[in-house]
Amino acid sequence: MTPRNRILAIVVGAIFLALILLRLAASFLVDWAWFASLGFAGVFWTTVNAKIVVFLAAFVPTAAILYANAAIAQRLSGFRPNLHAVSSPWNSIEGLTPPVLLERLYRSFPWRILIVVVSLVVALLIAASELGNWSVALRYIYQVPYGQTDPLFGMDIGFYLFSLPAYVALKNWLLFTITVGGIMAAVLYWVHGAILFDQQRRYIAPVAVAHGSVLLGAWLLVKAGDYWLQRFQVVYGDNGAVVGASYTDVHLQIPILWALTILAIAGAVVSFANLRGHSLKNPALVAVALMAVSVVVAPLMTGLYERVYVKPNQLQFEAPYIARNIAMTREAYGLNNIQEKPFVADENLTAAAISANRPTIDNIRLWDVKPLLASYSQLQEIRTYYKFSDADVDRYMLDGKYQQVMTTAREFDSSQLPQSAQTWVNLHVLYTHGNGVVMSPVTKTEVGGLPALYVKDIPPVSDGGPKITEPRIYFGEATDNYILVKSSTPEFDYPKGDNNVYAAYRGRDGVAIGGLGNRLLFSWYFGDINILLSKYVTPESRLVFRRNIQQRITEIAPFLTLDHDPYIVVSGGKLYWMQDAYTTSDVFPYSKPADSGMGNYVRNSVKVVVDAYEGTVTYYLADARDPLVKTYARIYPGLFQPLAAMPSDLKRHIRYPEDFFAVQAQMYASYHMDSPEVFFSREDQWQFPRKPSADDDTGESKMEPYFINMRLPGAKDTEFVLMLPMVPRQKENMIAWLAARCDPEHYGKLIVYTFPKDKLIYGPFQINALISQNTEVSQQITLWNQSGSRVIHGNLLVVPIDNSVLYVMPLYLRAASGQLPELKRVIAVYNNKVVMEETLGQTLAKLFRAPEGSLDIDRPPSAAETGPAQAAAGAVLAAVPAGSAKAALEHYNKAIAKLKAGDWAGFGAELDAMKPLLEDLNKAKPAAAK
Repeated sequence: MTPRNRILAIVVGAIFLALILLRLAASFLVDWAWFASLGFAGVFWTTVNAKIVVFLAAFVPTAAILYANAAIAQRLSGFRPNLHAVSSPWNSIEGLTPPVLLERLYRSFPWRILIVVVSLVVALLIAASELGNWSVALRYIYQVPYGQTDPLFGMDIGFYLFSLPAYVALKNWLLFTITVGGIMAAVLYWVHGAILFDQQRRYIAPVAVAHGSVLLGAWLLVKAGDYWLQRFQVVYGDNGAVVGASYTDVHLQIPILWALTILAIAGAVVSFANLRGHSLKNPALVAVALMAVSVVVAPLMTGLYERVYVKPNQLQFEAPYIARNIAMTREAYGLNNIQEKPFVADENLTAAAISANRPTIDNIRLWDVKPLLASYSQLQEIRTYYKFSDADVDRYMLDGKYQQVMTTAREFDSSQLPQSAQTWVNLHVLYTHGNGVVMSPVTKTEVGGLPALYVKDIPPVSDGGPKITEPRIYFGEATDNYILVKSSTPEFDYPKGDNNVYAAYRGRDGVAIGGLGNRLLFSWYFGDINILLSKYVTPESRLVFRRNIQQRITEIAPFLTLDHDPYIVVSGGKLYWMQDAYTTSDVFPYSKPADSGMGNYVRNSVKVVVDAYEGTVTYYLADARDPLVKTYARIYPGLFQPLAAMPSDLKRHIRYPEDFFAVQAQMYASYHMDSPEVFFSREDQWQFPRKPSADDDTGESKMEPYFINMRLPGAKDTEFVLMLPMVPRQKENMIAWLAARCDPEHYGKLIVYTFPKDKLIYGPFQINALISQNTEVSQQITLWNQSGSRVIHGNLLVVPIDNSVLYVMPLYLRAASGQLPELKRVIAVYNNKVVMEETLGQTLAKLFRAPEGSLDIDRPPSAAETGPAQAAAGAVLAAVPAGSAKAALEHYNKAIAKLKAGDWAGFGAELDAMKPLLEDLNKAKPAAAK
C-alpha cells in the first residue's frame, strides 16, 4: 500500500468511526432529553449506569485476563520464531537467507502493541455481548425474597428468579473468557515456536505446558461451579410426565452432577500440580474423561435408568414430583386464587327469569369487532385519513344504567393521504393528531341494522354517551411518526364542510428544539434535514415522538410484557389509554411454560395509563405482592404509583386482562386436576371450545375469552365479567365456564363454574351445528347468499343466566360489493330450541313465549327490574303522545332510506318534517313528569 493510500484508508476509517460515535452520542442525548421531558430522568440514568457498570465489570477483567495470558505467553516463550514452514529453495535477498530475514522481521515486530490492541478489541466484543445482562445484575442486587421455598432444595424461590440467572451469566462469561485467553496464548506460543505441530515434529515447551495447566485448572474449577449450578437447573426439566425435577433427576441426575463437580475439582488439582510437568497428558486425560462422562456416559445412564427402571413404574415413582409440578404451576400462574363452584345447568328458564335479568339481556354483545369496525369505517371515519384500529369493550354508567359499550379511537393515518399530499409539512407539522372516539352500545341498533351511536362525529357529539371536552389524540395505537408542535403555523384539527378547523397543541409533551444545537441533534437522529432547515420551527417549538403508546411504555419500562389490547377510556371529558402489563419469568421452578411465550411465571402487576393528549405515562401497581414488581420498584424508585392513587373514575374502567386470562385458562385446563393420578392419565383435561370462523361456517378456530355484563350465580348486582366456556379434551360438550370479575370491588377474583358430569350440556360447536341444521335459519341464509349479499356469522356467546345457559349469535348481512355490514338477525338457543328473529327482544320473546315487545331492548324497564328512578323515567316516556312518536319514527325511517339512496334533499326534508314532532315530544315530558 502506498503512503497516499495508507493515509486515505486511515481517514476513511476515522470518519467511519466518528459517524458511529456520533450516532451513539445522538441516541444517548435524544433518549436523555425524551426521558427527562416525561419526568423519568431517574429511570434513564438508572438503566444507563447499570449498563456502564456491567460493561466495565465485563470489559476490565476480560481485558486483564486476555492481556495477562498473552503477555505471559509472549515473555515465557522467548523469541524463537517458528520457521519450520519456510522452505530452503528460496533465493537470498541481498545476501540474507529467507529464515534470517524472517527472524529479523519477527524480532522487530511490535508484539506488545499487538497484544494490547487484540486484548482490548476482544474484551470490547465480549463486554458488548454481556451488556444485555444489565437487568439480570439489577434484579440480583435489588432482589426481594419470594417468601416460599422450592420443594427439592429448600431454597427461596427468589433464588431461582434473581440469583441463579446471575450466577449462570457469571459462569458463562468466565468459561468463555478463559477459553479465549487460552486460544490467544496458544497462538502466541505457536508463533514463537514453543508449540510445534507439523509432519516433522510435535513439541510443547515446558513453559507452554505450565501455562496451559494453569488455564485448564482454572477452566475446570469454573466447570465444577457449572455442574454445581446445574443441580438447581433440574427443576426446569420436562420428561413428558413431569415438569421440573423428576424421579430420575433426583435419584440419578443430581448424584451424577455431584460426581462431575468432584471430578472437575480433581481435574483442576491435577492441572495445577502439573506446573513443573513436561506434558499436558494427565490434565488432558482428566478433561477428556470429564467431557466423556458429561456428554456420553451421563445421558446414557439416565436414559437407560429412565427406560428400564422408571417407565415401567412411572406413576408410582413420579407421583410426588407430579404433585410438586401441579402445586408450583398453580402458584406461578395464580391458579390457586380460582374458586370452584358448581353450576347445576337447570332447564327451567322462563320469560320471568329473563325479564328479571334485564341488565344481562340488555348487554349481550351482538356486535363483533370486525363487522362493527367495518360499519364505523363507513359511517364515522369522516375522511380517508382517519382510521379505526380496534374496537374495545368497556362499561359506563350511562343514563343511570350500567351499560356495556364498544369504543374505538379515531386516529390519524398519514399513509391514507394522497401520495401528492404526503409532504414533510403535512406529515410532521400540519396533520398531527386524531380526533375523538365512536361509542356504541353492544346490543342496540338503528333502523336498518346499523349500530346505534352514543358518541359520534367530529368534534364528538354525545348522544347518550359520556361528554368529551378534549377529543384530540396525539398518542395512540396507530401513530408512529414524529411531529412538530407549537410551530409557526396552526395544526389541522378537523374538517368542517368545505373548510377546515385549525388548533394548536397546548399539552406538555415534547422536547424543545428551538435552539440550533437541538435542531442539529434531532436532524441527525431522525436523518431528516428538514428539522434543521424548516422555517416552521420557532423558539417555542417542540418535537413529539414515540407516540405509539406501546412503544412509549416499553421504552420506559422494557422489563414489562404488554397485553395485546390497550383500550381507550373517556374520563372527565378527556381520553386515556389503559394498558395492562405483566411481569414474567421463565425460571420459576417446577412450572410448565405457557404456549403464549410469556415464560412459566406471569403476574398482571402493572396497569399503565397514557394520556391521549398529554402523552404522560403513569404506572400503577396492580399486584404489590409480586416479588418481581417489588424488585423493579426498588430498582426504579418513584416509577410505580399505588393503585389507590389512580383517579376513581379511571379505576372503574379497569379490566381483567385478556392475555393473562387466556394463559390462566389454558394452564387451568390441565392444572385443575390436583390429583397426581388423574393428572398423569389426563382423564379430566379441558380445552378451549372450537367455533366456526366469524365469516363463514366452514373454517374453525378456538373460542376466545369475551366480556359480558351479567349477574353471577348468587350475586346481587350485575357486574362486568371476562369469561370463557371450557370443554373436555377431544369433546364438544361444555364442562365448565371460567369467569374473572373486573369491577373494582371484586377485581381479580376468579371463579370456575363446573357442570354436572352426568349431564350433557351442549358446547359452542354443538350449538353451532344445531343452528346450521335449523331449516328456517339455513333457508334464510341460502336466500340471502343467492340475492347478491353475503351472510356473516357472528361469534356465538354463552350467556349464563341464573343457573341456566342461553346461547346467542348474531347474523350480519353485507352487500357483495359493499363494506357496510348490518345486523339483520339474532339467533338464540335454549333447551335445543333454535329461534331467529330481527331483534334480540323478539328472539327471546318467541323463545320463552313472552308477550310481544316485553323484552325489547328499548322498552322502559319496570320498577321491579331497575328501581324507582328508572320506573319514573319510564312513566315520563309512556306519557308522550303516541301519535307524535309514531309520526316522528316514520319520518326518521324515511330519512334513513333517503340517506342510503343518496337523496340528500329528501333526507333534509324528512328531518325538517320530524323537527316539530320532536318539539311536541319535548313539551310532553315535563308535563308527564309532574
